[in-house]
Amino acid sequence: QVQLVESGGGLVQAGGSLRLSCAGSGRTFSTSAIAWFRQAPGKEREFVAAISWSGTTYYVNSKKGRFTISRDNAKNTVYLQMNSLKPEDTAVYYCAAARSRILTAQIMSVTSYDYWGQGTQVTVSS
Repeated sequence: QVQLVESGGGLVQAGGSLRLSCAGSGRTFSTSAIAWFRQAPGKEREFVAAISWSGTTYYVNSKKGRFTISRDNAKNTVYLQMNSLKPEDTAVYYCAAARSRILTAQIMSVTSYDYWGQGTQVTVSS
């Protein structure tokens, strides 16, 4: 079992930065792939970034360069650094963990992840 708690969301002006944190508990956290998803009102939950247990990172193309995912297994924490934020980045951001190894082709799929946090709101004003 893995429990996840997100933090770091808030209100920021366009062009600003935020760093989200996903604190995990459970003995398998350090060996789990962790991903960030986001969901805006009226839209489906969408993949943002993921990081494997060994540190390999994956991004959706539109976020590459502005967002950086990293992990500190000693602290059981995964981070999402978000720079040059835009109003369209406004959403609830969720972190998710996979119970077993995920194929690269499935890394962006919501259904590949078994554990979810409660989400943290990010609001970017124009």
